[in-house]
Formats: sequence, structure tokens, C-alpha cells
Amino acid sequence: MADVLDLYAEPDASQYPVVCVAESPYQLVSEVRQPGLAAPGQPVRYDEEERRAGTCHWFMFLQPLGGWRHVKVTDRRTAQDVAQWRKDVVDRHFPQAPWSTVVLDNLNTPTPAALYDTFTPAEARRRLQKLACRDTPTHGSWLHMAASAFAALSTQGLARRIPDQATVRRRVGAWEASRNAQTVPIHWRFTTAKARRTLKRLYPS
Repeated sequence: MADVLDLYAEPDASQYPVVCVAESPYQLVSEVRQPGLAAPGQPVRYDEEERRAGTCHWFMFLQPLGGWRHVKVTDRRTAQDVAQWRKDVVDRHFPQAPWSTVVLDNLNTPTPAALYDTFTPAEARRRLQKLACRDTPTHGSWLHMAASAFAALSTQGLARRIPDQATVRRRVGAWEASRNAQTVPIHWRFTTAKARRTLKRLYPS
């Protein structure tokens, strides 16, 4: 825990970005019946019955101090998808950075082998050398700041039923553009010192 909290407390260093990466499946849902027409002064009424329309997967990239977010939507989570998001961090999002520190949820921590299974050994090694990975502690995924970005996305961008992946990408893209235009950073207030006071049994001084 202290390793992650100390990282969050460091000042912003754009040349060495800190990026939180989280992932989650997303259930696609379509309407069984078309919503009724809205009456004046009343919202559109949706029937409670719904139909499952498959799933997709999303990867959340969050630079907390920079106020930058990006969501990558994929068909599924495979070793190749994991390798591609690592490639994106190194070669697309932060190509000028000597290295990036990536905070991961240990429940779904991808292994470096995914890169070697997808790219040439030289390319896999080059990308691994530019990624310094930090895992959140066991049962400590609440320390992952990308979780708060997921919560905001779920309530602000995906509050309605979405039947297909194209619509997911469109709504996610609109949410992402809006948030990035506002440059909304995350001010993390739970420090190592506070952890040692409130969780003294687990983290004694």
C-alpha cells in the first residue's frame, strides 16, 4: 500500500508519467420493447425487460495529475489485447517518455509474456524497459484511481442500455473528449501517513 500511496504523493513529472490502467468487461443490453413516446414534461419511459446482446471489454488509461483519460474498447481480453495496450502506452500515448510508471490491479495483472507472445523479442524487450509496473496490494483495488474514472464513466457516459460495441465506442469517445477538454485531475488525499493512522493494525509504524 505504501508503495502505491507514495507514488501518488509524488509531484507531477510529465516526462515520467504515472498512468493507472484498469480493465473490465461490459455487458451489452438491448431493448425488448421500444420506449414509449415522452409526454410533455415527462421523461421517456423504458420497459424494465431487456435482452442481453453479448459483451465487450474496455481498458481504462488514466493519468491522474495530468487530467487525461482514454478508454480502449475491444472484443475481448486476450494476451494480444494486453500486449497492445502496453504498446499503446509506450508508442502512442507517451512516446517521448524515457519510461512510464503503470499502476495495475493485481487481480488482473498481465504478465510480460504477453508482449513476447505478440511482438518480436526485440520490440517486446524495448517496451518492457519503458514500463515500470506497480501492483495495488491484495484486497486493495480501492487504491486504484482508475476505479474512480470507471465509476464516472458508468454514470456520465453509459447510464443507458447500449446494444452494440459501436455505440459504446461513440459514447465513450464523447465522454473522454469532454473530460479531457476540462483537464479534470484527481486529487488523491489518502496518504501513507493517514494509512498508518487509520489502518494501524495492518500498517504499523
